[in-house]
Amino acid sequence: MSRGRGMSARRAKIMAVAALAAGLTLAGCDTFDPRQPGVLEAYSAQQIFERGEFELDRNRADDAAYYFGEIERLYPYSEWAKRALIMQAAAYHQDRDYPNARSAAQRFIDFYPADTDAAYAQYLLALSYYDQIDEIGRDQGLTFQALQALRAVIEIYPDSEYAEPAILKFDLAFDHLAAKEMEVGRYYLKGGHYAAAVNRFRVVVEDFQTTAHTAEALHRLVEAYLSLGLTEEAQTAGAILGYNYRSTPWYQDSYALLTGQGLNVEATGDNWLASIYRQVVRGEWL
Repeated sequence: MSRGRGMSARRAKIMAVAALAAGLTLAGCDTFDPRQPGVLEAYSAQQIFERGEFELDRNRADDAAYYFGEIERLYPYSEWAKRALIMQAAAYHQDRDYPNARSAAQRFIDFYPADTDAAYAQYLLALSYYDQIDEIGRDQGLTFQALQALRAVIEIYPDSEYAEPAILKFDLAFDHLAAKEMEVGRYYLKGGHYAAAVNRFRVVVEDFQTTAHTAEALHRLVEAYLSLGLTEEAQTAGAILGYNYRSTPWYQDSYALLTGQGLNVEATGDNWLASIYRQVVRGEWL
């Protein structure tokens, strides 16, 4: 009896593989159009899923996303539908169809928040924003959205395999925002709009102090404040720069600017930079 069941199982598997092979053969013919109504209804969820994987493997992500979507339509609430949904999000992302990638990933998170693939879905959601951050000059709204989505991966799924790459991408996106502030600040500084430049460089010093742009921001503050005649602020910016980044060319340039005007590189006065100096250098937080 058990041997008969084994034979039946093997026969069923052979038939399934044969049906899939036939489907693949038909799909290569000009007369076969899987997007015609009713065509895929003759195939099982597994067959359609494997066809989607086949298309994904040969870099036809748009077709793969279609097959995975059809499983969700033809076999809703099934285990195959759940697997197909996360694969559809991956296929859309591979195809650089970021809005649909976000939509599919978010549906997976909403429908299966406790599933083991939920972390991957959240990571795909974050990547759909992050991968569009390609130029400093673009609208930074995508960068903020990428940071929020990456933070969700880090905080909600800290033990997942996606947490570490999410942290790396978070730092890069954070640095990207600082670079944007620096770009605008330099533009204002070059144009002689010193107060506007100060506002941009101040943002970098206060909000993006862990990025690679802080040393330059402090130097640019020295330049801007000297141009405005605010020597105490310039001296204090130089002092902070000297304490944290003494070996950089930015400090050397600031030192030359200040001493060239007969000024000492020291914290002086009562301003926002002096407050930072007291906190960071002296440890006076109150």
